[in-house]
Amino acid sequence: MGRTRETAVGIFVLIGLLCVAWLAIKLGKMELFSSQGFELTARFDSASGLRVGADVELAGVPVGRVTAIRLDDSPEGNQAIVDIRLNRNLHLSDDTIASIKTSGIIGDKYISLSRGGSETELQPGGAIAETESPIDLESLISKYAFGGIK
Repeated sequence: MGRTRETAVGIFVLIGLLCVAWLAIKLGKMELFSSQGFELTARFDSASGLRVGADVELAGVPVGRVTAIRLDDSPEGNQAIVDIRLNRNLHLSDDTIASIKTSGIIGDKYISLSRGGSETELQPGGAIAETESPIDLESLISKYAFGGIK
């Protein structure tokens, strides 16, 4: 009798731990198998506030994630290079625009994609040429507060 109760409690605890692990992965938006989809890069003058794991959206629908953010280390480069992984069935033209946006007033940053009208498609491993960096609200407010904007 005592042995079966211990086994039942052990199985219950194991199932509970598996459920917690699954929730942590789903709620944390972690990807165990990130080989699905294709990668593109985009260069921004500033990637301020953007984080690895941030959403990439097209028409308000999540279609990918930011996988890496690094600084262009070439002598003439002074830009942030952002790597993104997009859903495999997504087709973007080579004049697509990538913009860093904020969700809400003080929300997280994400990348918003706007389709272009070109017939030429971006290939996996390619680069998005047209980008828009986020608006720096701090500098705008300080310019206004100290009379820089008239």
